[in-house]
Amino acid sequence: MKRPHGTIVLAATLIACAGVLHGSTSLQAQEGRATFRTAVALVPISAVVRDSHNRIVRDLAQKDFHVLENSQPRRILDFRATAEAPVSLALLLDTSGSMRGRNWSRGKEVVDELARSVTRPGDEMALFTFDKALRQETAFTNDADCIRRAMDDVDAWGLTSLYDAVADAAKRVAERRGERRAVIVITDGADTSSTLSAAEVSGLASSIDVPVYAVAVEPSIVPREHERTREDALADLAYWTGGDVSRVARADAPRTIAALMAELRQQYFLAIEADPTSGWHRIDVTTKRRGLTVRARGGYFTGNSGRAETGQ
Repeated sequence: MKRPHGTIVLAATLIACAGVLHGSTSLQAQEGRATFRTAVALVPISAVVRDSHNRIVRDLAQKDFHVLENSQPRRILDFRATAEAPVSLALLLDTSGSMRGRNWSRGKEVVDELARSVTRPGDEMALFTFDKALRQETAFTNDADCIRRAMDDVDAWGLTSLYDAVADAAKRVAERRGERRAVIVITDGADTSSTLSAAEVSGLASSIDVPVYAVAVEPSIVPREHERTREDALADLAYWTGGDVSRVARADAPRTIAALMAELRQQYFLAIEADPTSGWHRIDVTTKRRGLTVRARGGYFTGNSGRAETGQ
């Protein structure tokens, strides 16, 4: 799995938000959502596995996975593999001025495709928009028409606080009960006014086990020396949380969103015991089968008290 720049690990230690759960060593369903209950603190890990042809792998067992924490092997205490699970999504649409014109048309097309996809029993999605500030346009719903009506009153203008918006949305969707929770941000990738950095947001989102999926529309014209930095930051934010980056150009929104939703509905859940030592704990998840790649959260954070805090 691709790893972001080293500054993310440093920044993540500054974020007092931990993705660990307490209570039995078994994974149980509670009100439609998988929850870990144990006498010790557990770190839940959602993982997506693909083969060398980029196809989703669906037939792995617990024995096929290997987890390292800070380069040391960790025992998997719980495991579950489910297909076609309900999703809870925070959809962030960039409404800054740089999204006007062709970018805006493509962004609205992606929103429409997502609204068509989140209609199964238990599915839910809330539409958020952001420029300098984050606004919640709808409640969490699986009513596609509700999402479309909300789009009628939305337009693009202003500055872009992309990273601040992602951080806020990640915390909100972490409170939802769906088994598959994620932030999907539709943007041209240009952040101009956030107070948080991409590194800090990546640490926060991965700490609460909320993957960030970036759907990048055609970017605005910027000097080439700045474009790579911008795209690297957006990719780092996604990959470090266990998410991914897609680019939508021309009329390929249906294909892009279908692939994204297929991935969200087919994930593996693992759990390891949380290390009580304060600070950022890096996680690396691999499979013992050759030729497969795994995307999962980059780590978790525990507080200064020596006891794992929970952000869920």
